[in-house]
Amino acid sequence: MYEPIRAKSVHSTVDGPNPDFPHRSREEELDIQLAGHLAALLAVTDELRATQASADLDTAAERLAEQVGRLRGGRTPVRAPMSGRREQSTDALHRRAHALAGRALVVAASRADTAAAILAAERMDAHTAALEPRTLASR
Repeated sequence: MYEPIRAKSVHSTVDGPNPDFPHRSREEELDIQLAGHLAALLAVTDELRATQASADLDTAAERLAEQVGRLRGGRTPVRAPMSGRREQSTDALHRRAHALAGRALVVAASRADTAAAILAAERMDAHTAALEPRTLASR
């Protein structure tokens, strides 16, 4: 029914893996992915901080920056400037932050990073709570 493969695979080489080509482990890839999600969550948190003053958001931003720095080998993340400019509604920012925290939680759980998973879960809860009074009032 199927014809056997007669040619060598284009994905393998005669000598095996090429030492000149950088290879990353699964853990390194997950670290990069988790750092990206947390950095995006930090950017949205900074946007929220620009629209509303909150000690909770300030603390969350510092904790997120700490985790991103840890995952990136000590490099501090780029932070959004605190401007009063408002491009999105607060509700939209909270929904976006909730989604990013959910993605970070999934990756943190898959790499067994307890600190990042707890932080992501706390941020999900905080953004859910920020949206609940508006949701109940509109019903």
